[in-house]
Amino acid sequence: MLFLADFSVIKPEPGLLFWTTLIFIAFWFIMSKFAFKPIMQGLKQRELDIQGALDEAKKAREEMSHLMSQNEALLAQAREERAGILKEAKEAKEQIIAEAKERANAEYKRKVESAIQDIENQKLAAMVDLKNKAGQLSIDIAEKILRKELSDKTAQDSLAKSLAESSSLS
Repeated sequence: MLFLADFSVIKPEPGLLFWTTLIFIAFWFIMSKFAFKPIMQGLKQRELDIQGALDEAKKAREEMSHLMSQNEALLAQAREERAGILKEAKEAKEQIIAEAKERANAEYKRKVESAIQDIENQKLAAMVDLKNKAGQLSIDIAEKILRKELSDKTAQDSLAKSLAESSSLS
């Protein structure tokens, strides 16, 4: 322990200085052979990996930008197609409605004409029936009058004579 008591860092001895330098140089040589080269290679490899990752991230950003612009273009195209389809559907709807109105009007006119024709036919049938009934009534009245007038034999003979004379004259 006495030996350690004389030791001072401020004033080193030349032998200690020699051995410390020799051990430091040997340690530095061994470390450069076995530790510094692999550490430097690892650092360079890590630097390359980081640079590669940054390049890939930049490339991915550019691709995303490109894909987003394509996506916007596709969305715009889809909007235009949707607008076109809606326009065509609206035109088709209007055309179908117009055709339905035309068919309804034609059917309405046909039914009105049919109803008018039916009314005319029923009117004519009623007139014919009325004329027939009036004629039958006239015949019935004439028959009753003739029976009353021709109830005696002399009236019948005078009527037959006058009818014979008028038919031969005509």
